[in-house]
Amino acid sequence: MTEVTVDHLQASVGKEIGVSGWITVEQSRIDRFAEVTEDRQFIHIDPVRARETPFGGTIAHGFLTVSLLSAMAYEVIPALKGSAMSVNYGFDKLRFITPVPAGSRVRGRFKLKSVTRKSPEQVQLDWAVTVEIEGRDKPALVADWITMQLLAA
Repeated sequence: MTEVTVDHLQASVGKEIGVSGWITVEQSRIDRFAEVTEDRQFIHIDPVRARETPFGGTIAHGFLTVSLLSAMAYEVIPALKGSAMSVNYGFDKLRFITPVPAGSRVRGRFKLKSVTRKSPEQVQLDWAVTVEIEGRDKPALVADWITMQLLAA
C-alpha cells in the first residue's frame, strides 16, 4: 500500500481519493450478519415473505452496508506515513438512501473533506463517503465518516 505524508493528505482535501472494487452482498453474508447482530427481521432473512414487501426480496441490513466501509477503505485509502494505526472516530452524518437487495454489488467512493492535526500523535481525517449499488442511480448510503490516525511515538 502507498504511504503518504500529512502534507500530501492536506493537499488532497476536496479530492476523490479512490473508488473501491465491487463487493457482492450475497444472501449468505446477510444471514451471517443477522446471526452476529441478532437482527433477524424477515426483510433480511426470509426470501418468501420479503418478496411480498415493496422491496421485492430480501435486503441487506443498513449496518451491514456501513460495516463494509472498512474493507472498502483498506483498498483505496493510502496509509499515513508514521501511523501506528487508524481507528474509527465516528460519523457526523449517515443516511441510508436506497436498500441493497441480496445479490447486489456495492462499492465505496471516498472524498477527503479535511485533515486536522489534533496533537503531535493524532491526525483526524474526515471523509465524504458514498456507497454505490451497481446498476442503480441512487446510492445505498452517504456518510461523513471520521477516522483518527494514531502516529507512532
